[in-house]
Amino acid sequence: MADSIDGVRQARPFADLPAGLVEEVLASAVQVGAHLLGDFTRIKQEKAGLRKRLENERLIAHESELPSPAIPTTCATDGSYAIERLLAADLAAAAAVAVEGLTPPSETRHWDAPHYRTFVHAEVHNDSTPTVLRAVMLGRELELAIGAPHDLVLLDMTLSLPVIYFNQAFAKAHEITGKLGATALACVDEFQRRALEFIEHYRDVLRCPRSDKAYAGLPKYATRREIGERAGWPSHHDDRSLLTMLLRPGEFTRPQTMLDNNFHLHTATAGGATADALKAIADEIVAALKTIKVVYYRPHGFIPAMRVEVGSAVADNPHRLAVVLRGLKEQTIVASMLEPYPLYMADRMAKSLAAAIPAFRQVATQRISVDYDGDIGEVFFAMHGYRSEGGR
Repeated sequence: MADSIDGVRQARPFADLPAGLVEEVLASAVQVGAHLLGDFTRIKQEKAGLRKRLENERLIAHESELPSPAIPTTCATDGSYAIERLLAADLAAAAAVAVEGLTPPSETRHWDAPHYRTFVHAEVHNDSTPTVLRAVMLGRELELAIGAPHDLVLLDMTLSLPVIYFNQAFAKAHEITGKLGATALACVDEFQRRALEFIEHYRDVLRCPRSDKAYAGLPKYATRREIGERAGWPSHHDDRSLLTMLLRPGEFTRPQTMLDNNFHLHTATAGGATADALKAIADEIVAALKTIKVVYYRPHGFIPAMRVEVGSAVADNPHRLAVVLRGLKEQTIVASMLEPYPLYMADRMAKSLAAAIPAFRQVATQRISVDYDGDIGEVFFAMHGYRSEGGR
């Protein structure tokens, strides 16, 4: 029944909305279109001048200026989490997946199937569960990235994202432990138990210590304007959208230090035997974040410019940077995918987790119903889902 309702909503998106509301929204959409048309027209008129600024600042380079490396083996990681709020408990799930990229017929594949890490647990009701669960998901993503045997590992995030999520999780885990005890939430226990391992992985991703392996963050959206600030563009111009119009196929912007990189990783609330080790690695992470470089690259005319964040060990080495760009070029050969193939596939798999949560709940309900010797109605009330929360 639920599947049929969802099908109707997809086929008739306005079915449950008042007619007047639909008419008002459609009229507003027309006005939005007119406003964006004006923006596009102005950018078109300014296009030559904007590109000239890039050239004057020597910000544009072509991939042909770099060494020509062999095609690297590539994989990508992504993750998601979801929480089903039940009457009796919260069903919390997180998953991280790693997908291998397209491989030439002459090359040997490293993986026969995607690799993954999961966390599924029934938790007591707590508003802070999403914050800690998200950090567990991210730690599992970094674990897969570090363990991958590929030359190039792509992450569907800005490289500054983990420091934000881990900061929030350290604070919330400390707060929950103080109120409810160390074992009140399984996700808190999981995060605290593996926090040192998670941030060690994060440090290694930022520093890229191995010369035969590179990590690159490819966020879909970013508000930082490294290129716009350097070229003197008006503040309302977004780097990625403008560079999609200005960069020609095969061009990239020369590496720039990431703006707003004054981060702190607060591990002071994490007590125990690992406190000193956490603090030492946190300091290394903060130092590494200050050296992250940003490159915008447009491999083909049918692909928008990609924001690529890499450690300075990669960005400042022409051969290692060439490996990253070559890998991206080889993984963006499908015009219908506006991002590298393994990132696209990992994103699709990760997003499927939230949609699958009701099925997990149903399986759990059936299992309880088989052995419960009380009123079966109590089971269905207790396992009734009121709302779902999720994210990446």
